[in-house]
Amino acid sequence: MSKYRDRLQIIADILSIAGRRAKKTQIMYQANLSYKLLCRYLGEVLDAGLVNFEEECYVLTARGKEFLNRHEEYSKRCKSLEQHLNHVNIEKTALENMCVNDRKVNNSLNRLGRVREFRK
Repeated sequence: MSKYRDRLQIIADILSIAGRRAKKTQIMYQANLSYKLLCRYLGEVLDAGLVNFEEECYVLTARGKEFLNRHEEYSKRCKSLEQHLNHVNIEKTALENMCVNDRKVNNSLNRLGRVREFRK
């Protein structure tokens, strides 16, 4: 069940690692990013003021902490919505199965009725 991470999840991963003061290679390996992607995303989070580069390390800013908190709430809501959608889809499938079964039963009964009429 490997899902691709979206942009926000990658940024959250980078910020989480930077929250422990990390060098570029640590972020790259722990966030499981290629060097090219790492450079792109580090540029974005630096420009947005979510991290700073201090003493050879990337550190999380107050704005970065706020992002992580909001992202965590966002992720919880998404997971909850996904679970609700799963339940809705299960219910839809059950209803569709009821219709299919009813149709089969009705078709069988109709055929049986036609056979009886034909025999008369």
